Amino acid sequence: MPTDITIVPGTKSGKSTDTKSKDSRTANPKKTQIIMEFLHECTPYEPDALRAMLSLGEFGCGHIGYSDHTIGIAVPVAAVALGGEMIEKHFTLDKNLPGPDHKASADPAELRAMVKAIRETEKALGSSDKHPTESETPNRAVARKSIVASRAISRGELLTDDNLTAKRPGNGISPMLWDSVIGTRAIRDFLPDEQIQL
Repeated sequence: MPTDITIVPGTKSGKSTDTKSKDSRTANPKKTQIIMEFLHECTPYEPDALRAMLSLGEFGCGHIGYSDHTIGIAVPVAAVALGGEMIEKHFTLDKNLPGPDHKASADPAELRAMVKAIRETEKALGSSDKHPTESETPNRAVARKSIVASRAISRGELLTDDNLTAKRPGNGISPMLWDSVIGTRAIRDFLPDEQIQL
């Protein structure tokens, strides 16, 4: 699910202790239809411990995110990598305008860069399921290795650690089966680097 980068109604944890954050949670019982978001806010305008954002998820209600007041885009991107689902970022057309927020706010170019970096981070995070990606599948046979002869082997010769090795490509017997190959006899003559067959 893409990170929500829009400004949303929510509760910020800036200048709050865990107890006060929990009080915000209990003030919004689950039976209501209000969607509650918890945003970890750093105050004053300097990077704060992003891991504190994760503790907000322990309150059992709503989504967690990061209310960013830092200069640049590194901290909100890191917040998404840690699991933040929303980012609040101040926006300005001119960093030189009067007021406390403009210097730490994103201008149009920075905002575009932040959104792009967050979307790329989300793609890089992918799924928690471990499986070959679409782009990896065609490369598996090339990247993996097979058991081959490390020197010339004669038919009937005992296959040992001394006459076998593993080399690419991986379209032969996998080195994962090494122990089951060791101790068997060559079914024919094999040239150096030729894939072993059983």
